[in-house]
Amino acid sequence: MIERTQFYIDGAWVTPREGTRLEVIDPSNEEPCAIISLGGQADTEAAVAAARAAQPGWARSTRGERIALIEKILETYARRAEDLAQAISLEMGAPIDFARTSQVGAGAFHTQNFLTALKDFEFERPLGPHAPEDRILMDPAGVVAMITPWNWPLNQITLKVIPALATGCAMVLKPSEIAPLSAMVFAEILDEAGVPRGVFNLVNGDGPGVGTQLSGHPDIDMVSFTGSTRAGIAISKNAAQTLKRVHLELGGKGANIIFADADEKAVRRGALHCFQNTGQSCNAPTRMLVQREVYDQAVETAREVAETQKVGSAHEQGRHIGPLVSALQFEKVQHLIQKGIDEGARLVAGGPGRPEGFNRGYFVRPTVFADVTNDMTIAREEIFGPVLSIIPFETEDDALRIANDTEYGLTNYVQSGDGARRNRLARALRAGMVEMNGKARAPGSPFGGVGKSGNGREGGVWGLEDFCEVKAVSGWAPGA
Repeated sequence: MIERTQFYIDGAWVTPREGTRLEVIDPSNEEPCAIISLGGQADTEAAVAAARAAQPGWARSTRGERIALIEKILETYARRAEDLAQAISLEMGAPIDFARTSQVGAGAFHTQNFLTALKDFEFERPLGPHAPEDRILMDPAGVVAMITPWNWPLNQITLKVIPALATGCAMVLKPSEIAPLSAMVFAEILDEAGVPRGVFNLVNGDGPGVGTQLSGHPDIDMVSFTGSTRAGIAISKNAAQTLKRVHLELGGKGANIIFADADEKAVRRGALHCFQNTGQSCNAPTRMLVQREVYDQAVETAREVAETQKVGSAHEQGRHIGPLVSALQFEKVQHLIQKGIDEGARLVAGGPGRPEGFNRGYFVRPTVFADVTNDMTIAREEIFGPVLSIIPFETEDDALRIANDTEYGLTNYVQSGDGARRNRLARALRAGMVEMNGKARAPGSPFGGVGKSGNGREGGVWGLEDFCEVKAVSGWAPGA
């Protein structure tokens, strides 16, 4: 049993002042695998005070100092990659090979992209040729509270911690109490890399406890949160009392629009993307909209993908999907699968219950529904499991109407050989991101959504700007 009950505050691992012990559960076998502490008010106060004391000095650090620090973090991260992968696989059920490549790889990817963006980032900008004595200064936002989720732990931590360091912000991180172990390894990496005392602090806790204490704290200048829309709304309301900035990266219900002229791999690619990470991704393409001419074949292809998708323990090597993260998530997904059946969707693969051969662990059957209508619960709610809903459409306008008929607006997908059509849809889809014909967005591209998918952007230049305040200055002395 792993025991990690300390917090990282003011440059040291410290014993909690008000700690409550909590078991971390291995989702592959439902057994306790670690013990952590949930912090109390005194722990939150100590972490915020450390960050507040460190903020002025770190805000005065130079670009060169920040670059050198982040380069050291990246070097140390690479050396500790296996420790990070083992932690993620244990705490949230990512198969170990997937944890090594995609989960850990995401953190290195974002850190390198922020380094690239930081080297050319304009902290001082001219207003324009009409105003030679005006400048726009990009100042640090101040002390940032970071509340991160369990589904892509290092992805979300690096998307917050690294740009905060790059822009001169001190911080307090509260990782998910369900999957806290990788965050604690990451804190060790930052400590070894030489992050100054108080600039980075970590306190474990739950949302109603440490999360609420941070989001409403008067000495926190900004909250950066990734998680459910419900929690994002609660954080926004609590933060409003102190008028602090709130950055939210929330849920999604991505539409994947597949036209009759799409490439032959489009359906298979979309189904595999939906099942990746056991469906526990906010940008998963969970609504597959298929043009009527190719609908029947698409349903058959998706069924084949689901039935050949292997499911296995997170501790086993191989290209399979693991369990869901928790009993709560397992019950939610089971309920929504049954809801799809009850509301009349046609079940073509998977369904309720565990896969054959499993009687323990939070494993689910990769599931495909056909003949879904956009008013069904499985088309409206974010399931966060390997469940694909296939919806037929007739025309481009029909597809656009269905895709935009959602409260979410994170990532949509378009598959078509017609470039003009793709561009039309990219302009008309209400989403923060649109990916077309299986082409991933480039390094440094901003990640974020609209509507109930949140606000703000993470990654690259936009991710740096989100941790800055804009200051307008007149009477600037050029060249001084």
